[in-house]
Amino acid sequence: MKHDMVAARATQAVTGTVPGLLPRAALAAVPLLSLGMLGAVPSLVLAFRRGTRADWLAAVLFSAVNVAWLFEAVLTPVDTHGPQYAADVLLLFASTLGAALHCLFVRPSVEGAR
Repeated sequence: MKHDMVAARATQAVTGTVPGLLPRAALAAVPLLSLGMLGAVPSLVLAFRRGTRADWLAAVLFSAVNVAWLFEAVLTPVDTHGPQYAADVLLLFASTLGAALHCLFVRPSVEGAR
């Protein structure tokens, strides 16, 4: 009986749960402290933890934003103005603030709410 309870809790903790507010706040601090360089880390952690299609889509999206921002930063000259500068700033904000806000405001899935 005791073994069944432990096994049930272990499977419940691994599949479909969202971490509490404190771990999510720590995960949300990762892109802010790294200035967007590690912007995909929170969404990847959530995708590995929950495994839903939406989480994996968010992880792919933030990874693509991070790669695009890195290419933009490498290929952009120092004295940039206009649309190229706006694209650089937009990618930087999406990689830092977007990833942090996504991690903070992620909602539990239907399986996790039960």
